Amino acid sequence: MRFPAIFLVLLLIASRPVSTQTQTQRKRAQQAGYVDPFGLPCAKILELSSSEYIAQIVAIDDSTLDGTLRGINKYGACYDARTDALAASLARSRKGPTKAARADLASFESALKNFTAKALAGTPRPTAIEREAYANLYEKQFQYKFYQQYEPKTVKPRAGQKETLPTNATASDKKSGAVSSSSGSQPSASDTDETTKAKNRFGELLGALPDERLHELHAAFGEVIGLHTLDNVMRLAVYRYAIFLLEPTTERPSYAPPF
Repeated sequence: MRFPAIFLVLLLIASRPVSTQTQTQRKRAQQAGYVDPFGLPCAKILELSSSEYIAQIVAIDDSTLDGTLRGINKYGACYDARTDALAASLARSRKGPTKAARADLASFESALKNFTAKALAGTPRPTAIEREAYANLYEKQFQYKFYQQYEPKTVKPRAGQKETLPTNATASDKKSGAVSSSSGSQPSASDTDETTKAKNRFGELLGALPDERLHELHAAFGEVIGLHTLDNVMRLAVYRYAIFLLEPTTERPSYAPPF
């Protein structure tokens, strides 16, 4: 008896073994109370740090690299959705950043991407794939912090005082379009120490590079730091981001993930 060709194709597909990833997911699904982390709503995902969430995805994926990338993409999409919702809310309330401030943010992000491309140039694959994905996730913090400074914060009044709703951004910051993340208050001694520590580590990493590459990266980083008004919190975040890009993967990272 001869079988139709289509029947033979279906028979071959059905006879293939189930992938390791599918088997793992089925075993997990059979566990009491197990919830697929990839199916969590964004509100639940963002309650976790990015490293915690990515680790959960890696645990159910057959490939560490694939799991890492899937986790990064999902977490990043949720982070973007939160930033977009905040930006839209500020626009509706007319309390958001001015056109000049948004232009300064775009210039800052462009300079940051230029530095990132130069910092990752020559990185061998698959390390480059993973590091680029993490860099894209890491960059999202700057845009969120930018909009967050305009978000009204309720301050509980003292006895006899009226409740006020100040924003984190100062009037001068809003007018000039400064890229900052706080009210412009004086940095604490601990913040200053952390910034100095990060600057020194960044200098060590640059100093270990060939002269031509050192000058190229130093100039690109100057476009990020030197041409934009950054408060101490944002400046520290930028230095830590640069360190993340330049540190060898064989070394223990100097800083934990940004969020």
